[in-house]
Amino acid sequence: MTDMRDNRSALDVRQLHGGWGPTTVVENVSLALRSGETVSIVGRNGVGKSTLLELIAGRARRHSGTIRIDDVDCSRYPTYLRSAGGLGYVPQEREVFPSLTVRENLAVAKRPGSWNEERVFAVFPAIEQRAASMGWQLSGGEQQMLSIGRALMGNPRVLLMDEPMEGLAPVIVEQLVEVLRSLAADGALAVLIVEQRFDVVLNLASRCLIMDRGRVVHQEASETLRANPERLAQLVGFD
Repeated sequence: MTDMRDNRSALDVRQLHGGWGPTTVVENVSLALRSGETVSIVGRNGVGKSTLLELIAGRARRHSGTIRIDDVDCSRYPTYLRSAGGLGYVPQEREVFPSLTVRENLAVAKRPGSWNEERVFAVFPAIEQRAASMGWQLSGGEQQMLSIGRALMGNPRVLLMDEPMEGLAPVIVEQLVEVLRSLAADGALAVLIVEQRFDVVLNLASRCLIMDRGRVVHQEASETLRANPERLAQLVGFD
């Protein structure tokens, strides 16, 4: 039997406005991702990229517009119901629980599905070696692996990632890139990633959305932008 989910978007955002309290940061943003697709969001600092992810995750205030996950309108859902509905979130600050062990951090996020502790440890053997360590005892790279692993333990259909490469050593960046490639190749997950490392995301994502002043002002195939970095710099406003 054909899975009918394949005929619709895993994430569908339409005319989204919102921000923090009464302040509008994101204006009239629409985007859609299908399962197995990785899409990047780039732009200068302060243009609303992180706030957009916070709106989709339910942590910032939506003023208007709709957010659908797996064809379910979750626009009014609190964060925990969006998580239960198939949304995973890797925040910029990682937000691991410092007083819990690695195993406990994973366990609190567990939902039924193919992702479990064994599979996460297979992807991130470095944190398996630290399974009994507290969150505060981990390095930045280990905390990032744990944050991604914790999101995967929720068995999401959609994974939001906010600057996952920030502040990491090049060798850790390479490891995370390989993990993200394997997640995309699996075909079951849609990934929306905010990242300042253009060289990384243009090799991961099929499409690139460019934000400016709270709006998506341009989108283009990553392959095209990869071949013309000067054009990308101009579109982002770095020229």
